[in-house]
Amino acid sequence: MRVFRLLIVLSSLVSFMTATGNDSTAQEAEGRGPGQRAPVARVGDQAISFAPAGGPTVRLPVFANRSIDRAGEGVHRAVIVLHGTLRNADTYLDGMVDAVAAAGFSGETLVVAPQFLADVDAKAHDLAPDMLRWTLEGWKIGAGAAQPPGLDPAASSSFAALDAVIRHFADRARFPGLRQVVIAGHSAGAQLLARQVPASPAAELLEKAGIGARFVIANPSSWLYFDRRRPLAEGPGFAEPDATDCAGFNRYRYGLEAPVPYFGTAAAADMVGRFLARDVVHLLGRADNDPRHRFLDRSCAARLQGPHRLARGLAYFNYLRLMAGDSALHHRLVVVNGVGHDNRAMFASAEGRVALFGERRR
Repeated sequence: MRVFRLLIVLSSLVSFMTATGNDSTAQEAEGRGPGQRAPVARVGDQAISFAPAGGPTVRLPVFANRSIDRAGEGVHRAVIVLHGTLRNADTYLDGMVDAVAAAGFSGETLVVAPQFLADVDAKAHDLAPDMLRWTLEGWKIGAGAAQPPGLDPAASSSFAALDAVIRHFADRARFPGLRQVVIAGHSAGAQLLARQVPASPAAELLEKAGIGARFVIANPSSWLYFDRRRPLAEGPGFAEPDATDCAGFNRYRYGLEAPVPYFGTAAAADMVGRFLARDVVHLLGRADNDPRHRFLDRSCAARLQGPHRLARGLAYFNYLRLMAGDSALHHRLVVVNGVGHDNRAMFASAEGRVALFGERRR
C-alpha cells in the first residue's frame, strides 16, 4: 500500500510538471495536433436558443446533417453527439454521419453535434455576444458559462445547455415522427455526459412525449463516484482509499464534494437512482489502455479510479452493479476490440453501431 501511494504521488508530480492549461489533470484530446488552446476551425452554422432562468436568450451553436428546426414524419431518430476536448464538433458530426450510414439508417436519422466554445474561439471568429462559451475546462464538468456575463451559473451550465438541446427534440410539433433520441459522447464529451445524466431531468421530457432516450458514454478519462469508495488497487472490490496523499480524491469532478451549482441540493441516492434507471451503454475501447496517453487525466484522484481509461471504465461499471444491489441495472457494457482513443472508430465499429442503434440493418 505504501508503494502504491508513492506511485500516485510521483505520477501526480509528473502530470503537474508536463501538462498545460488551467486544469492540467483533466485535458483530453484526440490525436497529436493542436491542443485545446487552439481556436476551432469552424463554428456551428445552426443554433439552439434558450433563456437560462428567465434571463436573456442565448445560443448554443450546433452542426447537423439537416435542418434542426423541423423534420418530416420520416425522421424517427435523432443522434446528439458530443465532441472531445478540441471542441471539433464538425468532425464529430462527420464521424457520426458515417456511423449512421454504415448502420443503414441515414434516411431516418437527424445527427446533431452541439459545440461548447471557449473565449479563444470567440476571439478567433468574432462571435456574437449572445453565443455561449465556457472556460476550456468548465464545459466538461457542467460549470456555468463564462460569457455572456451575468448568467445564473446553474442555468447556464453546459449541462443545462445540453438539456436545452434534448428539450428541443421533445417538441412533437417539430418532430412528429421521432421515436428515439440517442445522446453519445466520447472522451471529454463522455465526461460531460456521464456527469450530466444523474442530475438531469431532460430524459423525462422525452419519455413524456413518447420518445425513448439512450445514452452512450465512450472512453471518458474519469467518472463521477457517488460515495467515497474506489476500486481496490489489487484484486476486485471497492473500499474507501487511504487519502493521505490525495486529500481531494472525492471532490467534484471525481466525487460529490463541492459540486457545480447545477446539482443544487440533489441527494446522492436520488442521482444514483436516476442514473441506474436510464438506458445507458458504456462503450470502451479495448486498446484505450495507455497509462501515459498524452491527455489522460493522471491526477491522484483519477489514478484512484484505475491506471487508464479502459481499467477505469471497467471498474466503474462494476461499481454501478454494486450500487444497484438487487435492483435491475439498465446499463450495458460494450468493449470494442482493437480500438483505442478514437471516436470515429469507436462509433463506426460493429459494436459501436449496436450500442448506438440497438440493431444491425446491414
